[in-house]
Amino acid sequence: MTTTQQQDLQLQRRLQQDSIQLAGRTIYLNPFLYWRRFDSNTDRWLREPGQLTEDQIQINRNRFYPELDWQQLDEQQASIRDGVVEMFLKSLELISTFHPELSSGQLLEVERKMTITKKRAFERWVEKALRRRTREATREHRRFERSRLLRAWSEWVRMDVTQKALVPLVMLIVLAGFAGWSVGARQSACPTLSLPSGQTGLR
Repeated sequence: MTTTQQQDLQLQRRLQQDSIQLAGRTIYLNPFLYWRRFDSNTDRWLREPGQLTEDQIQINRNRFYPELDWQQLDEQQASIRDGVVEMFLKSLELISTFHPELSSGQLLEVERKMTITKKRAFERWVEKALRRRTREATREHRRFERSRLLRAWSEWVRMDVTQKALVPLVMLIVLAGFAGWSVGARQSACPTLSLPSGQTGLR
């Protein structure tokens, strides 16, 4: 089998996982395959976790993860699974919007296949999205702390008491620098004579 044939086979398998045939129509299970029909608000709504309420997600936990004991999950694992439940709900809403002709039974078939084929892909997607959000929050926090520190310093410098205290301090630093420069200049102007080795001076 050639490389091109292998790539075509992989693409066909991926498309089979990302779609389902219903009533002679191809229904995409991967919500990102509808991106050409998205506006910017829909794209942001799909890509950013936390767009649905906690009640919506918690009610549907067992619908998509009937095998899980949610009490045994740590906070990070629960956040990822909640994000996946949200992705399932959003994807089903998009599919029903773009395919309003689907019956409730057909939507149930879509949901079943999606739960089987897209769960791991959604978990990876949500995990990356949450990591990206954490990095952005950390960067934003550091930026805020830097601006707060600079603002505090500028306010402190502008205070009358600070300026009155800084003037003598600056003068003291300038005088100390001038004194150090004077001592160095005096020493360089009067070099000490060094005698050649073996000579002890005039007799």
